[in-house]
Amino acid sequence: MAKHKYIETPEAMWELFESYREWCKQNPRYSYSLSTKTGEATAIPLERPLTQVGFRSYAADKGSTVTDYFSNKDGRYSEYATICSRIEEAIRMDQIEGGMVGQYNPSITQRLNNLTERVDATTNGEKIDSIKVTIVTPDSE
Repeated sequence: MAKHKYIETPEAMWELFESYREWCKQNPRYSYSLSTKTGEATAIPLERPLTQVGFRSYAADKGSTVTDYFSNKDGRYSEYATICSRIEEAIRMDQIEGGMVGQYNPSITQRLNNLTERVDATTNGEKIDSIKVTIVTPDSE
């Protein structure tokens, strides 16, 4: 017997994501700073970034589990593959564009989206076969 799906259609999945996106933008996180002159704390609203973890948590709070849809567990969620890819791309776009304009921390955005440069500055691409160590003693001249 087939298991009941929490999210009945791919369209309902997209609607759930859209409500998550709207919730994120309407519920900022806050950075608090203390004024050295007045001693008062100031709350600065910061736009909440879209994340996969955030979407899963939001969906769970709404009574749905989306993890199996994204992993296509046992091939039961193939009809959701396109919408899941669209959601992943929308999250990635929000993170990358936010990082590029300084809205989010660019370093974290790069790491989350595998955008870091990998440069070999020591071996010029050559394989390392052995390591030689020269020990210098203080009394050697």
